[in-house]
Amino acid sequence: MNELQVALVVIGVVAVLGILIYNRVQERKFRRQAEAGFSRPRRDALMDEDLSIVHPRRVEPELREPVFDVAGSAAPEHSGNQEPYFGDAMEAQEVDLVAEEAMIADPDVKPMAQVAESSVQQATAAPSPMSSPVNPTRPRSPLHAIPDPVTRPAPIVSEPHDDLIEFQISIKSEGILAGVFSDAINRSRAFSKPVRWMGLPVSSQSWEALLPWSEKHYQEVRVSMQLADRNGAASEETLTALCNLVSETVSPHGLKAQCDDLNESLERARSLDMFCVDVDVLIGLNVVARGDETLPMSKVRLEAGNAGMALAADGTFQLLDSRGEVLYSLCNHESTPFSADGLDMLETHGITLLFDVPRVPDGIKSFNNMVALGRKLAHEVGGMLVDDNLRPLTDTGIEKIRAQLTQIYNKMESRGIPAGGRLALKLFS
Repeated sequence: MNELQVALVVIGVVAVLGILIYNRVQERKFRRQAEAGFSRPRRDALMDEDLSIVHPRRVEPELREPVFDVAGSAAPEHSGNQEPYFGDAMEAQEVDLVAEEAMIADPDVKPMAQVAESSVQQATAAPSPMSSPVNPTRPRSPLHAIPDPVTRPAPIVSEPHDDLIEFQISIKSEGILAGVFSDAINRSRAFSKPVRWMGLPVSSQSWEALLPWSEKHYQEVRVSMQLADRNGAASEETLTALCNLVSETVSPHGLKAQCDDLNESLERARSLDMFCVDVDVLIGLNVVARGDETLPMSKVRLEAGNAGMALAADGTFQLLDSRGEVLYSLCNHESTPFSADGLDMLETHGITLLFDVPRVPDGIKSFNNMVALGRKLAHEVGGMLVDDNLRPLTDTGIEKIRAQLTQIYNKMESRGIPAGGRLALKLFS
């Protein structure tokens, strides 16, 4: 390295050091100016007239989840601040609370938004006559609601669990507080299968949903997990994890959890899953336009309305029974869902009628009504009633479907799980 290079290196180092020192000096200068501009004036004990004036710290209103102490009762917060009153907004929270109570009593009872989401997943699946449906994952987001301090009666049920489809854990005591199970209930929502928590209050003969913020004491608690659903059978790891969770929850209180026999429960789960696979059928009837034409959606809307169907939030027309359950639905054969505003302007080459076999009671009657609607739609819009292979659906083909439906419904009846009944709606949700 020659002298010129050494000189350039020295000059560069000096320049960098100079810049760093200059920046540090400027930073300190501006910091002092900022502190001087924004600092509060010091109070003078001799000049101030009233030293008793205190400027309160601003406290923003906030909503908190209930906190349970070790004994399980709601722990009050002594912050010195009054909670704000929100008037009519609490009514909406009460609605959410009722929904959460229903989910604890029966996790398979879904809010309408989840029903709509489940329906659109099925509607977008490619329907085929007598084909098994796509099995959507059940949405189970816990509802967060602030418990009303006023004691609310829990939903009363006649049976604490369903022997045919559930794994059961029993805890007996002289009076265990509901809040003991608060953390376990929250953790159980992460399981892949629905879990129910039921309690028998002291000096009572009626079972009810166990509400963790309740101040009730229970002489017996039963925890039940569904053994199978459209996603398959419950695994050994899942059943063991639930049993361990309940046992760890009650053991500090000197109680013991009695779990169903694991091997027998796993056998029931496998058998129940095989049964579900055999009867879980989705029937699709398609009405398609002829050639390159499109269907006149104004006529489709008219005929659907005349059949008692209404446009749902998921973009399908649905025919509901008295319970609010879907008997069958009408969706776009293409990917675009129906909408109230743009329906008449929509261009589509086909529409599909869907029939979820195990969820419909008196299914033969509903299927016949759906076939009649499909034929009328085909006639009114100038289309054809076909299967997924675009082959015309004849009387012979429809009669074969009807015969298979009869076999499915007979199998469900013999199993003690009739189509459209309470157990079927839980299994095929």
